Formats: sequence, C-alpha cells, structure tokens
Amino acid sequence: MDNFKKFSDTFSASFTPFAARTQQFVKEQLGQAEDKTQLPPDYIELEKRVDALKKVHNTMLQVTSQYTNEAYDYPTNIRESFNDLGRTVSEKVHLLSSATSPAEAQAALTAPPSAKPQPKTFSHAIARAALNSSHVLAGEHASAGEDPLATALEKYAIASEKVGEARLAQDAQIQSRFLAGWSTTLNTNIQFATRARKNVENARLSLDATKANAKGGVGFHLPGQPAGRKDGLEDDISEEQRAKIEQAEDEFVGQTEEAVGVMKNVLDTPEPLRNLADLIAAQLEYHKKAYEILSELAPVVDQLQVEQEASYRKAREGA
Repeated sequence: MDNFKKFSDTFSASFTPFAARTQQFVKEQLGQAEDKTQLPPDYIELEKRVDALKKVHNTMLQVTSQYTNEAYDYPTNIRESFNDLGRTVSEKVHLLSSATSPAEAQAALTAPPSAKPQPKTFSHAIARAALNSSHVLAGEHASAGEDPLATALEKYAIASEKVGEARLAQDAQIQSRFLAGWSTTLNTNIQFATRARKNVENARLSLDATKANAKGGVGFHLPGQPAGRKDGLEDDISEEQRAKIEQAEDEFVGQTEEAVGVMKNVLDTPEPLRNLADLIAAQLEYHKKAYEILSELAPVVDQLQVEQEASYRKAREGA
C-alpha cells in the first residue's frame, strides 16, 4: 500500500504541472485566458534572429548537400558499362601506349573483374568519352600515321580526368569543413536554443496557470458556453498561493535568462561564417586547379590545330 501511495504521489507530482500547462495552453488557444505573461521585447527579437538563422541553415544545406552525391553533375543520358568504368583514363592511356596489337589495345579499354568502378562525374565522363573517341580514330588512322585529332582527344581525356579528381577533392573538403559544421550548428546549437525556448514557454504556462488558480479561475470551456463562476477573491490569495506564484516567477525568470544566454551564443558563434569561408576556399581551389590544367592543355591543342591547318593548306596548294 505504501509503495502504491509513493507511486501515486510521484505520478501526481509529475503529471499535475503538465496538466496545468496543457489546460493553460488550451485556454489561451480558445481566448479564455485573462492574463498572459509577456516575454521581454529583447527576448522576442532573439527568437526571431534564431528562427532566421535556422531557416538559413536549412536552405543552404538543402542545396549544398548535393556535394555528398558524387554524380550530381553526371549526365543522365549516358550509359556506361562496368568495362567503361573499370580503369582510370591514365591507366588506359598507359596500357594503350604499350599495346602491340589491336586486341591488346581493346583489352586496355576494358576492366578486370575486380576493378573498382571509376567516379561518375561529368569531367570523368568527358575523359572516358574523349579517350574512347581517340582510340576509335587512332585505330582507323593507324596506316596513315598519327591523327592530330586523336592525339588532342587523348590529351583532353587526361586533363578532364584531372579536373574530375580536383572536383572530388573539392567535394570532400566541403563535406568535412562546411556541411559537417553547418549540420552541427543546426542539429546541436540551434536545437539547444529550441529546447531552451520550450523550457521558457513551459515555465510561462506554469506561471500563468498558477496565477489563474490563485485567482480562483476555473477550467476552460467551449466557445459560446458560460465561463463559470468566479468567487471574486483575486486579490485575496493565501500565503501558500503567493509562494507558489513567486516560485513559478523565479522559474520563469531563470529559464528566460538561460534561454537568452543560449540564443546569444548561437547567434554570436563564428563557426557558420568560418564554415562558409571554407566552402568558398574549396570552390576556389577547385576552379584554380581546373584553370591550371586547362591552361596547360590549351596551347598544346592549339599547336596541333595550327600544324594540322598548315598541313591541310599545303596539301590543298599541292593539289
């Protein structure tokens, strides 16, 4: 019997505050609460700023989470087989250069059964397409010497693969330095602020419920129904009731102060801006490497084009 009484007391102690808050919330929703404790304007302003920060994080992460998807720029109309994806372009070029027969050259373009599939990025796809095209031209041009277009395509394939690898390096940096940081801020820091704000709201509801109870308020009623009788003792409250109100006020003030501190910390932390700087730095490094790779390739291809055009003009003049 004693154990049951202890359980009942414990259950009542935990349930009664929740029930009181719930009743107060429903009364407010129905417009039946006479007094509602107002939060300080500075606190409301902090809430708006935290909400804005949360919205920004959700918006940016929704877009930048694509950096976790290797194939975000991979063309949907391409159909590449396992053999196509089996070896890197660099490996294929090396094997092609040492091939002594058409069979060996063809084997260089296919993958062994245990080969790891190559990345599915746009640049890697271009690299594979360019190398395959180079091989097709070289095979048909074998008896007539080196085909300038085949040579250019092979060099372009190697360069494109390097650009693709630079893109993957960028993505890895963004994942570790931006996405991880902003996800932590959203799911940890901002979530802490959300919990602190919830505690404030619970404390406010408890305070207003305590005040209403001390003033002789009755439970909520449906709209259109009489509110019930009040005994007119709003100012005549007992010391016990006054102590409960003061305790509820202290809890409300304490929770509000704690929430203010948590929200200010979320808003003032330099992490989101630092993470954004890391995102930009990763993008800058990628584009810089892509520029360097293509800048090195362009004059080589230009020279092949000039030489082919000169040869073409000479042939036309001789004809």
